[in-house]
Amino acid sequence: MESNPVVIFKTLSLPQAQLVCSRLQAAGFFASVSHELAALSMEGYSLATGGVRVEVPADQAEEARAFLESSIEIPPAAGPASDSPR
Repeated sequence: MESNPVVIFKTLSLPQAQLVCSRLQAAGFFASVSHELAALSMEGYSLATGGVRVEVPADQAEEARAFLESSIEIPPAAGPASDSPR
């Protein structure tokens, strides 16, 4: 039984889409990048086509989204920390 692909991540950056896809694949998901040629064709064309997409089979979509949400790295807050000495 085949499962239709579902878009779980969109971006205007091809390297970012490839990185997300690689992380999903390393975790065992059957992820792929689509619409990547739009990002390579001409400047701004990716925006016009809705960006580069990372897709997984529909039966893996919920779990893949949860994986991405749980593994997002949060950068430190800008500016000095209030309790750190200078």
